[in-house]
Amino acid sequence: MDETLRQSALSYHREPRPGKLTIEPTKRMETQRDLALAYSPGVAAPCLDIAADPDKARDYTARANLVGVVSNGTAVLGLGNIGALASKPVMEGKAVLFKKFAGIDVFDIEVDETDIDRFVDVVAALEPTFGAINLEDIKAPECFAIEAKLRERMNIPVFHDDQHGTAIVCAAAVRNGLLLQGKTLADVKVVTSGAGAAAMACVRLLISMGLPQDNVTLTDIKGVVYKGREGLTPELEPFARETNARTLGDVIAGADVFLGLSAPKVLKEEWLPLLAEKPLILALANPEPEVRPEIVRQIRPDAIMATGRSDYPNQVNNVLCFPYIFRGALDCGATTINAEMEVAAVEAIAELARIEPDESVARAYGGAQMLFGPDYIIPKPFDPRLALLVAPAVARAAMRTGVAKHPIDDFPAYEQQLMRFAYRSGQLMHPVFEQARASLKKVAYAEGEDERVLRAAQVVIDEKLARPVLVARREILVRKIKALGLRMVEGRDFDIFDPLSEEAEIPRLEAAYCRLVERRGVTPGASAYRVRRRPAITAAMLLNEGLVDAALCGGTADWWQQTADVLPIIPRLPGLKRVYAMSALIVGDRTLFFCDTHMNVDPDAQEIAEMTLLAADAVRRFGITPRAALLSHSNFGASNSPSAKKMRKALKHIREDAPELEIDGEMHADSALIPAIRDILVGSSTLKGSANLLVMPTLDAANIAFTLLAAATNALPVGPALLGMSKPVHVLTASTTARGIVNMTALAAAAANSSDEG
Repeated sequence: MDETLRQSALSYHREPRPGKLTIEPTKRMETQRDLALAYSPGVAAPCLDIAADPDKARDYTARANLVGVVSNGTAVLGLGNIGALASKPVMEGKAVLFKKFAGIDVFDIEVDETDIDRFVDVVAALEPTFGAINLEDIKAPECFAIEAKLRERMNIPVFHDDQHGTAIVCAAAVRNGLLLQGKTLADVKVVTSGAGAAAMACVRLLISMGLPQDNVTLTDIKGVVYKGREGLTPELEPFARETNARTLGDVIAGADVFLGLSAPKVLKEEWLPLLAEKPLILALANPEPEVRPEIVRQIRPDAIMATGRSDYPNQVNNVLCFPYIFRGALDCGATTINAEMEVAAVEAIAELARIEPDESVARAYGGAQMLFGPDYIIPKPFDPRLALLVAPAVARAAMRTGVAKHPIDDFPAYEQQLMRFAYRSGQLMHPVFEQARASLKKVAYAEGEDERVLRAAQVVIDEKLARPVLVARREILVRKIKALGLRMVEGRDFDIFDPLSEEAEIPRLEAAYCRLVERRGVTPGASAYRVRRRPAITAAMLLNEGLVDAALCGGTADWWQQTADVLPIIPRLPGLKRVYAMSALIVGDRTLFFCDTHMNVDPDAQEIAEMTLLAADAVRRFGITPRAALLSHSNFGASNSPSAKKMRKALKHIREDAPELEIDGEMHADSALIPAIRDILVGSSTLKGSANLLVMPTLDAANIAFTLLAAATNALPVGPALLGMSKPVHVLTASTTARGIVNMTALAAAAANSSDEG
């Protein structure tokens, strides 16, 4: 690596504190009773239960979600045998990936032992601690014996990722590469460069998927693996060929698949023309592959190529596999990870590459368009849907093969639980999604040409949340859908409303809009122009005229201007003074709702009460019981400033109108969120526990608190949602992601269904 990267890596590992891991408690530890429950004497209760039934450890401890990443440092990345201690940064990195991508906790265990049996004894003795073991960076051939012995002795999954993780991702690349090249595993000739742990695992897995063993020729540093060669290990013996060939160059001719897990530049340029027509080249040596992709492109443009590097297309990266195969295995209580589970992971990874990538993937890779084809045969590591596809596939395979001690009986519910790893808003939005699915509503999208909207529309269709109506120029929209590789079909899945060419409904919309704004200084000509040229107005008019059931406007321009376009068209509910905006933040495992974050600069007491009741109803739509706090610089009457009096007066109105609502105020934010502080100040609060609905005295306070907390905690925003509109319509902010648009679609569609029920 260059010196700049080296220094950056050292700084990354050293600051702000050494290492990449910490341990966080999952239970409260604030009182003497908490201590009594967590340790002596209360901890004796789960200990005795586990002693009577060892399976209860799954209920009372973190074991079922805890993996041991274990190494002796004998084959660390491309660094070789650098020892157990020097391997620790890599093992910590592996732990971070487990947590980031699949929510799995890890203890990294570096064992300073190279003797196979002693190493096995150490690791096997750790079985009470872990739900599974991930062996890492152990050199061949010792790794084969170590894994085999541990699998025999331990009743939890033992998985050598350097072997099987590489094999699974490699096999997914082969599956899709051959599909594109019009070939099948049963018919191809495979030649390897390398016959170590990873290469052998790849070959065995491909054979289990249908590759004839006779079609495989292995080569390693000593040349071709042939019958009678001295020093063949038990792993290589079954693959030895009856042949006079002795070098890679002797056997490369006619190969459909070159599988390289060996050393730099071993696949010579002059050999490339010898490969079969439309070959698949996997040059996985790191950091320098067996052959450079630019050389392959020049000499064999018909080839599809994959490497182990992130700066080339088709990176074979173990992170596509190991977090999710462990996730599925742990969740069903698997006692091992068998070949069927590995194949299930292969097929799930391969399937994901064949559908359009998630917006977050495109964002992580600089907006690059990635469509299934020669340069995109395996997904990218940041695709959040890996958890949703791979883990259930693995769990199902474990159940089919009888190794699941805790079979999953409700896969839709399980897949919904996995949403928390794919999308942080998944758990929060689940009740709203279910409400949206009650009846398929038409939702108009004002900015139908926006890439985020198009990606969101595909998800909305797949999830059966609504039927999108895209306000867009037809020619441009059709071109963009094709460029993004989206699967949605006009007429079947969605509709297009082109204001520039639509003649059936546009005159009706123009006339209706003119009636709404002709007394507001807008001429008939100007109103007709707005309906055709200002998409927020077009979408709102479609909703106003009953041509759709809900509408999402904005997302590309000034939020206030877009809102100003909508408000004259869609009135507020009768009897309300104003329209308000509520936003949510997902902060760790809690959700906080804020209002008013966008609409009203300085609402009066009655308006504060009105917005609080509307917000409480909106919170209930998420399946959450609202616990509201009216926030102020004043704590329970400590100040008589106008803003403090306003919040006290609002509390009085709310308690009169909704005596069942858990609410209190005026109070500081810490009093709202920390019951112990509140209990010191007042003994008669009707608010129990931590507040989740935070009502601010001004727009400044709400917006600053919301954006500050979002930035400081890396929290996920949801909204803003407009409260008090007579029809379901929301205005998106410019920072809204495609997933955010999906969430807002569900909110709008759920509201439309609720309106029908009402």
